[in-house]
Order: sequence, then structure tokens, then C-alpha cells
Amino acid sequence: MREDKLKALGIASLGKVNWNLSVPELVTASLKRGEGVLSSTGALSVQTGKYTGRSPNDKFIVDEPPYNAEIAWGSVNKPISQEKFQRIYGKLMAYLQNRELFVFEGFLGKDPEYRINLRVINEYAWHNIFVRQLFVRPEPGELDNYEEDFTIICAPGFKADPAVDGTNSEAFILVSFKQKVVIIGGTSYAGEMKKSAFSIMNYLLPKKGVLPMHCSANVDDEGNSALFFGLSGTGKTTLSADPNRKLIGDDEHGWSDNGIFNFEGGCYAKTINLNPKHEPEIWGAIRFGAVMENVILGPGGVADYTDASRTENTRVGYPVDFISNADLSGRAGHPKVVIFLTADAFGVLPPIARLTPEQAMYHFISGYTSKLAGTERGITEPEATFSTCFGAPFLPLPAQVYAEMLGERIAAHGSRVYLINTGWSGGPYGVGERISLPYTRRLVEAALTGEIEQAEFVADPIFGIEVPTSCEGVPAEILWPKNTWQDKAAYDEQAKNLAKSFIDNMNKISGVADEIKAAGPKI
Repeated sequence: MREDKLKALGIASLGKVNWNLSVPELVTASLKRGEGVLSSTGALSVQTGKYTGRSPNDKFIVDEPPYNAEIAWGSVNKPISQEKFQRIYGKLMAYLQNRELFVFEGFLGKDPEYRINLRVINEYAWHNIFVRQLFVRPEPGELDNYEEDFTIICAPGFKADPAVDGTNSEAFILVSFKQKVVIIGGTSYAGEMKKSAFSIMNYLLPKKGVLPMHCSANVDDEGNSALFFGLSGTGKTTLSADPNRKLIGDDEHGWSDNGIFNFEGGCYAKTINLNPKHEPEIWGAIRFGAVMENVILGPGGVADYTDASRTENTRVGYPVDFISNADLSGRAGHPKVVIFLTADAFGVLPPIARLTPEQAMYHFISGYTSKLAGTERGITEPEATFSTCFGAPFLPLPAQVYAEMLGERIAAHGSRVYLINTGWSGGPYGVGERISLPYTRRLVEAALTGEIEQAEFVADPIFGIEVPTSCEGVPAEILWPKNTWQDKAAYDEQAKNLAKSFIDNMNKISGVADEIKAAGPKI
């Protein structure tokens, strides 16, 4: 019996267990339980309480052999002892006894050759909607003789006691690769489940010769695919949702010998300042079956996407088929183009630049973008931030493992690589203006079609990246950032400061080849 699976986890006495409910059934349950309300478009709107984003300081990996020898331990991958894990695990299982539970069974990975069977056990019905929409849903018959490879258990109502349990707070995200389980408590933010699943894939897939990537992907009618790497707020989801191309996925993919494939069956888009003119696909996806987190509703349940009073990190999760031009296979051939996105708040980097293979590796390892004033406590002015391979919080293995795999694939398949800045022009944040989204879309289009290669390129004197002098539909003066600054000396100073940040960051990363370091900025 399926219930035996739950009892085997340690839940000795089961309450009502809801197995693989449909979305309408789960929405009904969520409303009855008072977990959320419907918006004017039919989306379920919920509030996540104290935690409105991921809590990286509360994530731990169990220090257990032989897996501990492979983990890149440090500030990101923090260890927790087996004893402490088992104590919290036992208390969590006792907490779940006789409670109503919602169980999803499905997959991670659209390529059957590499997919992972995932079971998710939820305390909240709306969380179960989220995972059903975000992960790969089973086809009829695929759950026959189903055996999970990994289990995620999420119970926000169970809070840790830091003094007793050895956690940093009441919230915890604990990953055991030996027991093949992730347990989450104390936080209702659904993104913890999504990113825990990503961490699982980032550990397992390199062993199968597959590069896991924090990127979005799309493909044209001729089968030419593209990857978009970038941290939160750089435009990964927005730019990959292109009405002229089919969406493969918006956040997590693998690159195998077969090509690329989506890890997920859904999208998790930021909604702050969402605009139907600029982001019509995402706007149209917010309907019945979608789940909105921390979006403020006005009269009549109308969402106010400009309201950041709760958090800047307002989100919506929905199945990928809510995007009208999505490729539901979730798969495509080897990418012709790889784009690294950054939101440079210092106004230094050009809107587009071409990268050599060595520069591509340098910028992949760097994973640069900016944090803005007001988005996190303590940040009063723009701050350079670096996330190795554009996904450091989710990489259990050393960064070089992922970087080398990307370099090998770019070389093997002749992928063209570009750096695209979706940040500021004409000065830093507070002085200049954010680069127009229509201009960015035009530059992306030129990169994807190869049109940009017809332009003349000039090397940036500090960063060494190659900048085009023209692109039809984009004012030539904005292509060279210094031209947009009134104070040219101030630009030079800002560029040197940013270059120094790159160099200092790279010097902190061990094992980077000299030829890759040499491809970075020079001051």
C-alpha cells in the first residue's frame, strides 16, 4: 500500500492522506482550509508569513559518509551532523502524525533517460498545488509501480528550536543525500521546495555526464535553442518568454549528450511591476491553477503588482503550458547561443558584448549582478554580488565541476556566447536609467539570429569584452556605456572599481586555470 511508504519514513500514525489530487481539488481544499483566496483572474493568492524569500542561512547538508567527501563545504554548503539531523527528523515525523497530508508523485527532468522520481509530502494544500504545477507531472500509467528516488517533506507549522536542534533559526532546510530526503520546516515560502529539488539535481546529474544549469531556455522553429543564465532580477524569465520562440523552461535545465532539457514542468516568475505590454506571456499565465505569493490584492481581488509593501519578491507559479508558445516536450538540441544576463547597477557594462571561450568561462564562474538599495536589509547603495555559475546557493559540488562541463560543451558544439546587461545606462542606479526592455529584446533577437555578428566589434579597454558599434533598432550611443555618461571621468572611475570587484572575487575562488583568470578585466 502507498501508505506504507509514509509509515516507512517514520510517520507512525497517519491521518487523512490526499494522493495526487487534481489542481481543482487542491484549490478547493486550500480555500476551505483558509490558506488563500482567489484573485480576480482565478489565481490562488497566498501569503507566506515571516519568510517571503529563500532562507540560505537555514539550509544545511547532512555531514555523512561517503557523500561528505564530495561536498564543497563552506558558507553555502553548511554541514549538520547526522545526530542533529535525526533528532529534528524524528520530531518532524511525530509532528506529522494524524495530520492531513497532501502528496505529489512526479518527476524532475523532461528527458526520461535522466529524470528523477520525486515524491513531495506537504502540510499545506497550496504547497501541493505549487509542486504539482512546478515539477514534471506524470502521464497516465507512469505512477504504476512508482518508486521514489528522492522525497521532499515540507511542514511549515513545525518550527525548530535553535538552542536544542543546532539550527540558525526556527526555519530549516536539511538535505540528506544518503537518506535521499529533504526536510523543510518553519517557512512557508514555496521556493524552498523548488530550489531543494534543484540542489538534488545539481548533485546527481554530473555523475551521469549531465551539466545542471540555472538558466532559462527557448528554441526557434528551426530547432535552434538558446540558454539564458542569470540571477534573480536580471530578466531570465522575461527574456526567455519570447512570442517569436518556443519556451523550453524558465529556470533549470540539463545539458546532456542528447541536448538540453527542462528539469521542471512549470515556471516561477517574479511579479513586481509586471507589465502586460512588456511581459504578456507571464501576465496571461496568472489564471486559475496559478499560485501567487505575497501579491497584494485590491478591491475585487485585483492584483496590484506595483505594491512591494509585503516584499519585492512577489512571485507566481504556473505550469509551462500556461505559456501559449511553450514547447511542452521540454527538450531541444544543443544550444547555438548562450547568454549571460547581468543587471549592472553601476552603469558600466554594455547592453551587449561578445565573449571569447575564455571570457565565457570567466563570466560563468563570476556570475555577476548587482544588489540594489532597499532590496535587502543593510544595503543602502548598489552592491556588486557574485554567485558562482549563476547558482552558488544550489551547487553541492565544487564550482569547477560545473564550469569545466560548460566549457567542454561550448567548445564541442560551437555555441556563441554573449554578455547582456539589463541594468543601468547613463550613470549608476539613482542617476542613470534602466536599459529599455524593448532595446534589450532587440539585442537578444540580434544575438539569437546571428545578425549582431555583422556589426563591427571593439574591445572594451578594461573588461576586454567585444562591444558592437551598431544594431538596428537600438541607438548606437547606448551600446558604448561611457557615451551615455555626462561625467566621463566618473565613468572611468566606476569601471575601474567594478573591475577590481571582479578581480577580487576571482582571487577568492581556488582552482581557476590561469588562462581563464587572464580573460578577466585589467586595471
